[in-house]
Amino acid sequence: MTSISRTILRLTAAAFLLGTFSGPTMAQEGTPAKQLFGGVALPSNAEPQPLGFYAKGCMSGAVALPTDGPTWQAMRLSRNRRWGNPEMIALLEQFSRDAARLGWGSGILVGDISQPRGGPMLSGHSSHQIGLDADVWFTPKPERTLSPQERENMPFTSMLDKSKFLTVDSSKWTSTHAKVVMKAASYPQVERVFVNPAIKKKLCDTWTGDRSLLGKVRPIYGHDEHFHIRISCPPGAPGCQKQAAVTKGDGCDKSLAWWFTKEPWEPPKPDPNKKPVKPRPVTLSDLPRACAAVLAAPARSEEEATFGGGAMAYTAQPAAPLPVKNIEAIIDEQPTASANVPVPTPRPLQ
Repeated sequence: MTSISRTILRLTAAAFLLGTFSGPTMAQEGTPAKQLFGGVALPSNAEPQPLGFYAKGCMSGAVALPTDGPTWQAMRLSRNRRWGNPEMIALLEQFSRDAARLGWGSGILVGDISQPRGGPMLSGHSSHQIGLDADVWFTPKPERTLSPQERENMPFTSMLDKSKFLTVDSSKWTSTHAKVVMKAASYPQVERVFVNPAIKKKLCDTWTGDRSLLGKVRPIYGHDEHFHIRISCPPGAPGCQKQAAVTKGDGCDKSLAWWFTKEPWEPPKPDPNKKPVKPRPVTLSDLPRACAAVLAAPARSEEEATFGGGAMAYTAQPAAPLPVKNIEAIIDEQPTASANVPVPTPRPLQ
């Protein structure tokens, strides 16, 4: 039996035993999915699989980026968003080493990846739902280890000149910033690197290296304090919905110029002939059907869920099943304080 078959079998069995095979339970119906997924502290005890699309899905069998590594530190620990597909975690470790070699301090500061079982987040992101997205700060990792409190309170550093519209601050942006962003775009598994339109324009105007990679660097709202790395669906992930490939070229064209017009920044004009519609929150029924099983599945212990030993050398042995949390308790529970968030122990450094 293949690993994919075992994953599907395990998810189906979990769903059947918990009465979720036909879909969300009565208690889950109508409850915002962000509350359901935001209240789970550990990943499912299953093979890693991204399910659905980057902005509409979940993930099974996530592993965590250790809090500290030789060339990275995880930030905002109280959010419990250091979980991802092993392919994503392996890339971040590799990128952190490459960034340090480029002179980016002693490595990278990593922001949000995904929640333990992916899904919509309580705040901050519409994507990051299937463990294949990660945020890296535009602040290099310092030599010393930051305290938990510093990781919570340390401010972001914007690359923009706040006195000018969509302009990079030349006193902050350096050639090393450019090299680090373009290095992130250089890996074959990286599909997109999202940055602020001003940063994209700066790269278009100044990058003298391989410009074929510039097409992967995509302009988007925000993203002036961090850049967002997205990898493609990994091999053997039939439940992962691919994003359309980026268009050919360097992206330094009319599509970029549009960001420097008024249109992207003007609020949409209301239609006087339409009645206002109250936005409906995303619920479990809106996500792939397997996400109900992922949500209800037994958890892997935090020791087993810590990434370690190389690209795929984490432990995925069956753990003693943990009792599934009462769904009403999940709905009512707010994100736990940092002291109660599972903190994966650092693996031996190699």
